[in-house]
Amino acid sequence: MTRYRIEMAQGVSDLVPHLPPELKRKVKAAFRSIAHDPYLGKELKEELAGLRSYPIARARIIYRVTGTIVEVVAFGPRADIYERAAAELSKALKKDKPD
Repeated sequence: MTRYRIEMAQGVSDLVPHLPPELKRKVKAAFRSIAHDPYLGKELKEELAGLRSYPIARARIIYRVTGTIVEVVAFGPRADIYERAAAELSKALKKDKPD
């Protein structure tokens, strides 16, 4: 079975070490689950098509699967993570777009 490699956006990798211990354990366990089978997360639609969402209590990990790499785009509370992920995705697309 293929093992996927997790790569995190800078904001996510900066956030994880500062999480409360119990939540940090849950996030690390979720990363292991996603690395084992990234298709566990729910497929997102509309402007977030191509991304997946993995729930952890009242938070979500937003990620995309490209080959054997899982790119974690965002992590945060369910209340606003989808809007923040859409904004980050939009910003990344504008940055990559040639002038």
